[in-house]
Amino acid sequence: INPPGGKGTYWAAEEAKGFNSPEEWRKAATAHDGSWWNDWTAWLAAKNDDRINAATFMVSLQDFSRVGDTAVFMEEEKIDFVEQQMMQRGYLDSREMANMFNLLRSNDLIWSNVVNNYLLGQKPPAFDLLYWNSDGTRMTPIAHQWYLRNTYIENNLIVPGKVQLKGEAIDLGRIKQDVYAVGAEKDHIVPWDAAWRITQLTGGKVRYVLASSGHIAGIINPPGGKGTYWTNEKPAATPAEWRKSATAHDGSWWSDWKQWLADHSGERVAPPPMGNDKHPPLEDAPGKYVLEK
Repeated sequence: INPPGGKGTYWAAEEAKGFNSPEEWRKAATAHDGSWWNDWTAWLAAKNDDRINAATFMVSLQDFSRVGDTAVFMEEEKIDFVEQQMMQRGYLDSREMANMFNLLRSNDLIWSNVVNNYLLGQKPPAFDLLYWNSDGTRMTPIAHQWYLRNTYIENNLIVPGKVQLKGEAIDLGRIKQDVYAVGAEKDHIVPWDAAWRITQLTGGKVRYVLASSGHIAGIINPPGGKGTYWTNEKPAATPAEWRKSATAHDGSWWSDWKQWLADHSGERVAPPPMGNDKHPPLEDAPGKYVLEK
C-alpha cells in the first residue's frame, strides 16, 4: 500500500535542511501528523539515513485499534460519503473537519453558543485556544482518503511491510531513535492509553509522559499555569500497569520535555541567520500575519 508519494514530508524536510544544514534533527509532531512523521522516520531507517537524532510525538496515534470518540465517524459508509464530497470539490474543506470535532463536544462547542450568544444575546468571551484551533486548513482528497483508510479503517501502520513509502517497506520497529511521547488524560480524540502504544511499536527508547486535561489544553500548557503530569521510569507491559506506578508532578510537562531535549542536543550556539537565497526572510518575527484581525 503506497501513500500518495510521501513527497510532502520529504520535501518539507529537505527545504528545512537548506536553511542551516543541520547534521542531526530533533523533530516534533502532533496528532495525525505524528502518523505521517513516524512513517517517514521508518522510511529513513530503511534507507540507513540517521539524520533524525530524536523524535517527539504529542497526542498521536500509531495503532488505530482504539480511536476514541472519532470512531462514530469512521464507518465505511461515512468515509465513502466524505470521499465523494472531496472528489466533487477537489479538497476537504477545513470547516467540515471543524464541524466534526464540534459535534464530538456539542454541549460545549455548539449548544452553549446557541444559548448564551443567540438566545441570551451575550458576547462570547475571548478564548485563545479556540481561536487558534479555528485556523484550519484544507486537505487534499488523495492524502485524506489514504490516511482514513490505512489508519482508521485498516490499521495498516502497525503491520510491518503493509505500507510502502517511496519503494521502501515501512516497519515502525526499525525506528531506533529515542522518542518522547505525550498523551493527555482526558483526550477524547487520542485516548491516552492508545497514545501509550508507541512504547511497544518503535525500536528505540521511549519516554512516555501523561499530561492532565484534553487533546489541546493538555499540550498547550506552558509553565506557570495549572496542570499535572505523570512519568514512569519503569518499563510497563500495559498502560494500566504504567499508570499504576507512575509518579505525579505539579505543573507543566514542558519542563520535563525541556530537560529531555537538552539531554538529546549538543551545546547551545548562536542562532544562524534566517532564510537563504531561495527563501529570503520576509520580515522580523513574529511577522504581521499573527497581528492581523
